[in-house]
Amino acid sequence: MNTDRVVVMTGAAGGIGSVWVKRFLGNGDTVIDTEDGALSKLRDGQSDPAKLVTVATETTSDSDCDRLAEAARSQFGRVDAPINCAGFFPVVASKDMTGTQWRQVIDTNLTGTFLMTQAILPLMKARAWGRTVNFGSGAVFDGTKLQSHHVEAKAGVVGFSRSLAHEIGGNGITVNVITPGLTGINAVRDHFPEELLAAQRAGRAIARDEVPEDLVGPVFFLASPDADFSSGQILNVDGGHFMV
Repeated sequence: MNTDRVVVMTGAAGGIGSVWVKRFLGNGDTVIDTEDGALSKLRDGQSDPAKLVTVATETTSDSDCDRLAEAARSQFGRVDAPINCAGFFPVVASKDMTGTQWRQVIDTNLTGTFLMTQAILPLMKARAWGRTVNFGSGAVFDGTKLQSHHVEAKAGVVGFSRSLAHEIGGNGITVNVITPGLTGINAVRDHFPEELLAAQRAGRAIARDEVPEDLVGPVFFLASPDADFSSGQILNVDGGHFMV
């Protein structure tokens, strides 16, 4: 299972995941993503464009997640590695936050991870093999201000992943969490002040901006047979800011 895996990614087209898609495609794997966006350029450059599939999916919708799982089953017969990286991280003080804003972030970051994983689980159980990679955030280690809803959601991802790891370890399926630091994508550069980005750099053992490419190796490892005996773990990738 080192090659020709079927990988499902949520939110890869948003910027942070496109480099991971390229790595899996280069390995001969098939990637199914929940939206098109920036991924259309990757498809155009592939010798086999059919290896990159998009199924328009709202990950907070039970029926949409079920539809994606069924599309994977009918086209490929399996899913080997769901990678849940869809995220939403607006900045707002808790005192100013509305219930709608709270629920939107919880739904996107936590409920969407649960629903997509739940939809795909039967496909992995049927083959007694799977690598689930969920995305948390380094924010869970220090409780980043102005993002209490985001921190709560990502802490929930960690708890969900660890509980699920116990539940399905006997099925040959692992569940792990990657916690990135603040990563330099357009959404970050557009919404976070330079002073905050500078503070992030200064607090790291490797004092530079984190970029999506820094996460390629960790994602690829946890989705591979090399991680057969790792489950319920946090792999923190933030340049040595938090040493957990």
